[in-house]
Amino acid sequence: MGVGGVLRDRNASLYLSAVVVSSFGSGAMTLVAGVWVMTLTGDSALAALVTVLVWAPTLAGPMIGAVIDRIGRHRAVLIATMLITGAVVLTLALASWLWLILAVMLVYGVAYVAIFAAETALLPTAVPARLLGDVNGMRMAAAESTKLTAPLVGAGLFTAWGGGAVAALDAATFGLAALLFYFLKPTHAAKPATRERTRVRDGLRYLADMPSLRRVVVSAGVALALAGLAGAMTFALVDEGLGFAPAFVGVLAAIQGAGSVVSGLVSGAVLRRMPPLGFAALGLGLFAVGVLLRMTSVLPLVLIGTALAGIGLPAPLVAASTVVQTDSPPELIARITGTVQLVMYAPSAVAQALGAALVGVLDFRIPLAVVGVLGLGAAGRAAWTVLGGAEERPPARAAGS
Repeated sequence: MGVGGVLRDRNASLYLSAVVVSSFGSGAMTLVAGVWVMTLTGDSALAALVTVLVWAPTLAGPMIGAVIDRIGRHRAVLIATMLITGAVVLTLALASWLWLILAVMLVYGVAYVAIFAAETALLPTAVPARLLGDVNGMRMAAAESTKLTAPLVGAGLFTAWGGGAVAALDAATFGLAALLFYFLKPTHAAKPATRERTRVRDGLRYLADMPSLRRVVVSAGVALALAGLAGAMTFALVDEGLGFAPAFVGVLAAIQGAGSVVSGLVSGAVLRRMPPLGFAALGLGLFAVGVLLRMTSVLPLVLIGTALAGIGLPAPLVAASTVVQTDSPPELIARITGTVQLVMYAPSAVAQALGAALVGVLDFRIPLAVVGVLGLGAAGRAAWTVLGGAEERPPARAAGS
């Protein structure tokens, strides 16, 4: 088990390779789309709309997941979604109309939700259950590692050859990722859900009936919401707190990304030694301490805090993904994943909007202090649940183990 065990598993290696390829293209494209819109219009609000369009389809996660579960052929859905999305993105290499860029990014958001749900459903049918924690952690590490280079490559291509070149790169990465998934062969198939078991409310009902899953998912949602609020304070921290140029935000992003890579690589090993909710609590605690250190505006402490936040934040996300895969009925896993995405990411979008409003009227240290205190409180509550013995999990499914 561990990194070596994952790399020796053919399906796991193909999956992680596809994640690296697709994440690199997506990282370049999502950055450049906003820059592209800003260049065309000079309107920062329209540039910000790109991010809104990418994340808005998360609200439709339950419905998208239900459709994927009804189809049941998760690998085929994944490959088709990637090929179609790549073709749609490629249209931007032919034209740079504002409405087309915005429309493509909305399609991008729908595709993201569908791909994540299909991947989550496919993975337990292709990778041994004992490796799921390691694979989910390494997936996080792989995705975060691309953030260290993809935005720079995207910006360079945009400067040299325009947005069409970045669109062509992204389309190519979708195609290559689809090819890698084509060679990934599930060891067994999950049966399609019946019409009666693909209703929109089924995912929320399942979360309500499964405390072990609900607690970890809520912890991940809290972590992302707090991260969204804290993230909105970053420019103010750099400008007002440290007195540096805005470009220093990139340095902090790189440090946080490096911390997330480290966290992802060790997640599987940690999950074998402690329950998922305990791992989520540990991650929340590290993240909260990191945010409180950033609040000090003392450069060494800010750098240490940024690294701690990067190490801590992935933990509840990896824990939630792993529990969804191990504790969900195979025929409903995409459906549940869509609901989990809604529960996890919708509060983050609200928190980011709240942070954007607060940063103009409050000293940035106040929201960071609130985030730190709430994060420690959430971590303590989760840890108390684990230590008090209230965390009970159903037996892991034997399929693919």
